[in-house]
Amino acid sequence: MVKTYLKTLIRVFKKHYARFLSVIFMVLISVGFISGIGGAVNKIDASMTDYYKARNVSDFILKSTSSGGFSEADIDKVRALYGEDSVNTGMSVDVDVDIAGEKRLLRLYFLDDKQTVNLREKKDGSEGDVKYAACAEESDNKLKDIPLGTEIELDFKDILAQLAEQEGEEAPDFSMVPPSMAGMFKRTVTVTETALSPLTFGLDGEPSYRNPADTPTPETINEANKLITLDGIIYMSVDTIPVVFGNSLLPKTGDMYIALPDRNSFNAFSSGYENYIAEQEKVLKNELESEFETITLYKNYSFFSLKSYGEKIMGLTAFLLIVFLFITGLVVQSNISRLMEEERSQIACLRTLGYNAFKIVFKYVLFVMLATGIGGVGAYFVGIGLSQLIYGVFGYSFVMPPMAASMRIWFYLVAFAVIVVTALLSTFLSGARMMHEKPANLLRPKAPKSGRKVILERMPLIWNRFSFKYKSSLRNVLRYRSRFIMTLVAVAGAMGLVLAGLALLDMCLFGNFGSTSIMFLAAVIVVFAGLLTAVVIYTLTNINISEREREIATLMVLGYHDREVAGYIYREIYINTAVGIAFGYPFGLVFIWAVFKIIDFGALAAVGWYVWLIAPFVTLLFTFLVTLLLRRKIVKIDMNNSLKAIE
Repeated sequence: MVKTYLKTLIRVFKKHYARFLSVIFMVLISVGFISGIGGAVNKIDASMTDYYKARNVSDFILKSTSSGGFSEADIDKVRALYGEDSVNTGMSVDVDVDIAGEKRLLRLYFLDDKQTVNLREKKDGSEGDVKYAACAEESDNKLKDIPLGTEIELDFKDILAQLAEQEGEEAPDFSMVPPSMAGMFKRTVTVTETALSPLTFGLDGEPSYRNPADTPTPETINEANKLITLDGIIYMSVDTIPVVFGNSLLPKTGDMYIALPDRNSFNAFSSGYENYIAEQEKVLKNELESEFETITLYKNYSFFSLKSYGEKIMGLTAFLLIVFLFITGLVVQSNISRLMEEERSQIACLRTLGYNAFKIVFKYVLFVMLATGIGGVGAYFVGIGLSQLIYGVFGYSFVMPPMAASMRIWFYLVAFAVIVVTALLSTFLSGARMMHEKPANLLRPKAPKSGRKVILERMPLIWNRFSFKYKSSLRNVLRYRSRFIMTLVAVAGAMGLVLAGLALLDMCLFGNFGSTSIMFLAAVIVVFAGLLTAVVIYTLTNINISEREREIATLMVLGYHDREVAGYIYREIYINTAVGIAFGYPFGLVFIWAVFKIIDFGALAAVGWYVWLIAPFVTLLFTFLVTLLLRRKIVKIDMNNSLKAIE
């Protein structure tokens, strides 16, 4: 009996290898896609957190709003609160400066020689501290290049006039200063090194904070492109600021850069970090006597825009998780339940031989576990590869920090667990239904569905124009309603995903929304949705062919040529696909609306007309590829074995 059981077990895998492979690929595509995108967001968060700690990024930039800057007493209080090395002072202004006859909006940093916060890196990657005597930053493609050796003349009379204009005040009156003393207000700095700042790494440009109140906030981060964009950033010693008649023209302690001591609370803008920042902001406002504006990392354009993109992708992933897994679960469930229906006679024989229900169902459970297990293992590596690829693509929008080695896989585990539970539950339910039937009933194949008039037959003007083969195909499609509805939902869902991906791609390419990273994600959605469509159609059609081998063999015996036999099945495939595409449009409208809502840009009305034409073409293209794969299976059906099957 053991030998017999093993033979039936092996026979299941040999006979249904196509179904085995289809389950593997369904799991591979869905779980790999979901875990890849979710894993990319986790990589970004972990890498950002590591970078924040390694570069000792400031949590606060306090900008004094008083003319004299921060008092020594206030600076001492802050250092007492957070430690000597956690607080740096200096001055920064955003002003127009003439460089080689061209006006450029530059951010000028005047810093102490010893910097322990916001540690900058040398652009060439060499070791050693960056010297701050005069240093230009070229951290993104919107900052214009300032070659090494460039001499920049700073006229502080002009700088003070610009600052007064920004504050809505009258410019200082320098008319009484004799021409011989004009040089007292000028300083020449030479660019000696190029550095990368941990505060400025966005490739889409860095907005100027001429007025600290204008810096982007979580609510206005998508409107930051309306702000004035910097042309460059220059670092120099605080001693560069001229002292005229015993007074510094700019406060040398106009800014304080504070790195809060609890570095572990950051965790890429976690809720704990948000609470920590809010608490410390209250402490600073209570402790300091000076008036100041606060710029947190939530108002740092580079940091928060990277995090914002990550959150958008995470929200999109959660939505796609539901759609992909619903379609995958539906098809896997159909695959397994129909497999057991085809094995009715085998199950009856095993029951007659005395095998208990568990042993009979176990071979199908093993079939499912192996298929989903192999697909799940492959999906894990697909997810890793996809997450690393997405992380690399973010490099077109940001100077990305080194990728963190850690990998959180909860998206992978959730997606994989849902598929496994769905497949096993379907197997057990189908098995339980079989176990309740008598072996004698199981030995008899189910009676075929009785033919019935389709709705088109009630429209003679249309129906009578069809040839017999098309009438036959339409009747076959609609005879099995549950199969038709399941195919319809699966194809419509996949079509909706293709539409959503193309609409998002259209917004990025032609609507000037989003970024390169979002555009790449849209392309990934289209590709994986197309692959999902192909596997769905292949799986359902393969099941259809397996269930109708006797019918196809009869057509061969009646003299139908290979092309005619294949066309008999192909017509049904394309009818199902066409109806699925039609219903895919309302699915697509909902999906596009949801995606735009999550991403927080784009409008349904702005989607190009060509998107609505390309999406069905993509679906039909993958359907065509499936028909090419299945042609051999159709024409190679063994007529003798099929016609000798039990009625």
